[in-house]
Amino acid sequence: MTAEAYGAPDAEALVGRFAQLFGALAGNIERVIRGKRENVELAMLCLLSEGHLLLEDVPGVGKTTLARAIAASVDAQWTRIQFTPDLLPSDVTGVSIFNQATSKFEFHPGPIFANIVVADEINRGSPKTQSALLEVMEERRVSVDGRPQPVPRPFMVIATQNPVDMDGTYPLPEAQLDRFLMKISMGYPDHTSEVAVLTGMPSGPAVDHLPKVAGRDDVKNMIDFASRIHVAPPLYDYLVHIVAATRQHPDIRLGASPRASLALLRAVRVRAAAAGRSYVVPEDIKALAPHVIAHRLMLTPEAELRGRTAAELVAEVLGRVPVPQAAGV
Repeated sequence: MTAEAYGAPDAEALVGRFAQLFGALAGNIERVIRGKRENVELAMLCLLSEGHLLLEDVPGVGKTTLARAIAASVDAQWTRIQFTPDLLPSDVTGVSIFNQATSKFEFHPGPIFANIVVADEINRGSPKTQSALLEVMEERRVSVDGRPQPVPRPFMVIATQNPVDMDGTYPLPEAQLDRFLMKISMGYPDHTSEVAVLTGMPSGPAVDHLPKVAGRDDVKNMIDFASRIHVAPPLYDYLVHIVAATRQHPDIRLGASPRASLALLRAVRVRAAAAGRSYVVPEDIKALAPHVIAHRLMLTPEAELRGRTAAELVAEVLGRVPVPQAAGV
C-alpha cells in the first residue's frame, strides 16, 4: 500500500487493499505460528492500532516466536531486550556520555529506539527498570537529562511474560498494564498443529527467513487509514457504556480507564478494515472488549476468593449492556 493509493476516491477499493495486506501479514506469521490464527490477528490489530501487546503464558508455547515473526514480517527496525533482574533503565532507554573531544554530552540511544521492540520476559526485570517503559509506551518519547527524544513511527512494544506465580517474576504495576492495548494468552497448540510443527522442523520456514510482507510506510499508511473508519454515534455510546459498566460492577475494585475506551476504539476500527468494511459494527466491539479491557481491571478481594476472573466479568458486562439496534448504527 502506498501513500498515493490512500488518496484514491474509491473507499471500498482501499478497504479491500487493507484487508488483503492484513491477511498477507497474518498468513506470513502463520508459517511459523501454527494453529493460532486468532492470536496472530489480535497481534496485528495491536500493531495497526498503534498499541502495545502483552503475551502471557508458560514457557515454550511460542510467545517470543510470535513477537519475532511480527518483527520479521515488517521491513522496519526491530530490537529485542531480554529483561533480567540486573537490567538497568539506561540499558533500555540509552544514556548520555561525555565526549572529551567536543566537551559535550552526547546521547547514545538504547534498544527502545526501534519500530518494534520485543521485551522478552518483561516481568523478570525489576520494577525500576519496568518503569522506564511508562513514558515511551504512552508518549512515544524518552526523556533523558530533561530532553525529550522521540522514538520512530510506527512504534510497538511486544512484551512476553511468564505467569506471576513462577520463580523470579515481578508483577507488572497497574499503570504499566494499562498501557498495553491487549493482553493475550498463547495456549498450547492443538494436536494437528503440534504435529505440523514437529514434521516441519527440518525444512520449515524459520523466523529469520520469513519474507518481508510490508514496509514501514505501508504500516504507517494502514494505521492512518484505519483511523478514518466510520463509527456511528450510537456505537460511541455503546462503547462508553461498556467501559463505564466496569467501574460500577460490585466485583470490580478498579474499572477500566478512559485510556481503555480510546484503545478499544482504535482496535475496532482496525478490525472493521481488516474484515473489508469501511464502518464499525457492534460485533467488532463485543469481540475485542475482553482482550482490551480484562487485563486493566482489579477485582475485589471477595471476588477473587470466589474464583471470579476479569474475563468472566467483562463477559457479564457485555451481556448486560444493550446492543444498539441496526437502524441506529
